[in-house]
Order: sequence, then structure tokens, then C-alpha cells
Amino acid sequence: MASMTLFLFLLCAPALSFAQHNSREHVRPPSPLWRRAGRSVPPMGFYDPTQMGGSMLTVAPNTGGLGEPLNVIVSGHSDPIVLQDNEDQGGLRNYFLSVGFGAECLGQHAGDAQTANLGDGKGQVNETSELRWDYGDPELGTCTETIKGGNHFRYWIQDGSQANSGAIFMATSYELPIQMGHDIIFNGYNLGRDWLVGNATAQSSLIPTANITNGTTYSGQTSFGGYTYKTDVVYLSGILSNSTKGVNHDLTVGNNNTLPVDGYVAVMTISIVSKPAAAS
Repeated sequence: MASMTLFLFLLCAPALSFAQHNSREHVRPPSPLWRRAGRSVPPMGFYDPTQMGGSMLTVAPNTGGLGEPLNVIVSGHSDPIVLQDNEDQGGLRNYFLSVGFGAECLGQHAGDAQTANLGDGKGQVNETSELRWDYGDPELGTCTETIKGGNHFRYWIQDGSQANSGAIFMATSYELPIQMGHDIIFNGYNLGRDWLVGNATAQSSLIPTANITNGTTYSGQTSFGGYTYKTDVVYLSGILSNSTKGVNHDLTVGNNNTLPVDGYVAVMTISIVSKPAAAS
């Protein structure tokens, strides 16, 4: 334990001079989504980027235009509080903590951001943030994920003037340890999506990825910071292509029998079941 603590200290040493008691203050500032007027949510809960000049793949830097699948969407029909990109008052960051994902190690982000075009009129924009599996430790667990690898995701908000649904588009995958360059594990896009859904719906066993079909549903509850959330998930096909075209890490994530992207998107609609008395 002492050696791991020292390793974490050395890993994060450049950030320590800026660290305060609550390291989450150093994440990129939240998007003021709740201040934006004119949000219009279609029945599906989001606008299909591919029908609006956008893409369901991100663009990763230094890959020649390759990217990762936007394989999870938080529906714009979710509770408006959850669609607020903050950690207090039950917002999106608090919800993600209830699922086991937190801000990067001491709020420090290494490397260039990925970009995405959600077809909302903003064009290609940087990720809003990147969150990592916290290994049961909301304060420092994401430092462990940085070292050991694990589930993580980047996300973007569809809130431009041409398609302002407020939906959250997430590129989710399971990565290898840092000494292996954070490459994605075999089938890691599909597995990362399903393991996140399993956590969000409090499943008692792993979701069988090979059995997912169009219309598959899951539901369950999670809690953090006095808020309890109910997440209803439906898997949809026909939005994300099940192919290798444009996919980063395709040679290691898939093989002749397994496509790196199976073409299913998990759409999550999140409601708040209960909240602290002071917030009621």
C-alpha cells in the first residue's frame, strides 16, 4: 500500500502545487447547459448526428481522422437537473459518481482532446470532459484507473442552435494499463458500453454483450451524495454503423469474427427518485 501511495504521489506530483482539499475543483469547468434557452427534444431523446451533417464517431488526434464510437447517449428526456453539467444539486457529475465514474486524477488531463460533430451546428468540438472508473474511491480512484486501466468515457453535449436536445453523447471503452499505452482491450468498445450500463442499472451480473439486440432494455437505481437515480436503458440499432470504417484501434479491438463496433447505442433516460431534504 505504501509503495502504491508513493507511486500515485510521483505520478501526480506536477499537479500537487495546485491541489486543494477538493481536487474536483480542477476539472474543466462545467458547461452551463441549464442556462441555455430554446432546448427542443425530439421523441427519440436526441437528434441523430448522421442526419444533421455530423458523425457517430469521434476524431482522435494524430490518427489520420480515425475515432471512437459514440455508443452511449443520455437522453434529453432525462431529468433537467441531471442534464446540468455539474456535481452539486444532483447534476450530471453527481450522477456519474453514483455509477462509479469521476474526474481525472487530481483533475489533470494528459494529451490532446478528441473532437466530435453532433450535427447541432457547432461543427467539430473538443470533448466536454473525460471521466474514469474510480475503483470504489471517488476521491483518488481515477488515479488507479490511469495506472491500471479500466472503463472510461469522453462526452459531448448536443446543444447547438440547429439541434438543441441537451442530450449527452459518450464515447465509452475499456482501456489497458498505462504501461501498455492505454490501448483498448479486445471488444473494448462494446464491453465498455455494457459494463457502464450494468453499473448504471445496478445489475447483479455482467450484461451479455453477444445477446444484445435492437430494443433490449435494462433498468435500475444508483445513489450518491443523497440523490437516488433511476436509469432506464434501451439499445438502438441503425444509428451507429457496425463496421471497422473510421474506427481507431480496430485491429486490436476486433478480429475476423468480432467487429470492433457492433452497431448498438445504449440510450439512457435518467430520473431522480429521491434527493436530500435540503434540496427538495
